[in-house]
Amino acid sequence: MTTSTRGASRTPAVLVLEDGRIFRGRAYGAVGVTFGEAVFSTGMTGYQETLTDPSYHRQVVVMTAPHVGNTGVNDEDPESKRIWVAGYVVRDPARVPSNWRSRRSLDEELARQDVVGISGIDTRALTRHLRERGAMRVGIFSGNALPDEGTMLAEVRQAPEMKGASLYEEVATEEAYVVPAIGEKRFTVAAVDLGIKGMTPHRMAERGIEVHVLPATATAEDLYAVGPDGVFFSNGPGDPEKAEHPVSVMRAVLERKTPLFGICFGNQILGRALGFGTYKLKYGHRGINQPVQDRTTGKVEVTAHNHGFAVDAPLDRVSDTPYGRAEVSHVCLNDQVVEGLQLLDQPAFSVQYHPEAAAGPHDAAYLFDRFVELMAEKGAQRA
Repeated sequence: MTTSTRGASRTPAVLVLEDGRIFRGRAYGAVGVTFGEAVFSTGMTGYQETLTDPSYHRQVVVMTAPHVGNTGVNDEDPESKRIWVAGYVVRDPARVPSNWRSRRSLDEELARQDVVGISGIDTRALTRHLRERGAMRVGIFSGNALPDEGTMLAEVRQAPEMKGASLYEEVATEEAYVVPAIGEKRFTVAAVDLGIKGMTPHRMAERGIEVHVLPATATAEDLYAVGPDGVFFSNGPGDPEKAEHPVSVMRAVLERKTPLFGICFGNQILGRALGFGTYKLKYGHRGINQPVQDRTTGKVEVTAHNHGFAVDAPLDRVSDTPYGRAEVSHVCLNDQVVEGLQLLDQPAFSVQYHPEAAAGPHDAAYLFDRFVELMAEKGAQRA
């Protein structure tokens, strides 16, 4: 929830965590009040892609990099049509952006889109607090008539929690649309939008895939009406335990043994479809520098992450599921969290991170090629 008016950088602001910890700084972006889940992102670049990632819906993002906004805002890098974060926290905002593509400052863009932020606080101390205590509800209050601390804390504690929140329908497209293949068309993919980023269908289009992006409410019949060679489930916000409809649709896809690829929220949906549980991480993975090992090749990738939930699947053995054998294909080397799943008896796999590299490294781009290979193999079998 956000209420705001456009503001100035000298306006006082207060950040209040649900456990009572308080940080005082200056307004950044819009002036007003906002609530969400406090999380931190370790990316040193790519703030524009982070802000416009629908997976950050209802989250207040704390940037661990101290200097933010130096390249301003351009019109080419957004991953969706709007900023989705509920609030933004930075230590040292750039006074003057400097980049040949910049069209306006980050402060101006946040104010233009009514995103309440705060600057000038000790983001290192805030990040350490969240690492020790875990992600939690937070409020940012700014303006000249700030409530007293007790009132602000009470309002934060009344805000909804992320656990148990169903949010993917709030960020998904309402109307289906098509991203055409670049060059010769090789395949058709039905992509279920649970909060998809713009670069994801583009990466598939680069590989000759015509992508039909469908609403989160799409049925299995809607997916197969486009005649897909493969089905894709995107990233998205919220608790996967509340995503019953996407789970049922994915099970229908698995029953037909159509090549299937999921990322982030899509990985959690696959986990649930296979019968695994999901759980909330203490403070999650958010940034563009997370080390992940592909257990099928042994290679280590530096990857882009944005997830607060994870799949609870065994790392030490192959599991039997209603759709055949499944195994953990990728694992985070920092904490052994499941970062990927694959079926061994049919063409389906997923990863918990973002291979589209917007923003982030390109180490995981091969996953789109792996999806293409599965569709090509399936097509050869049909032929």
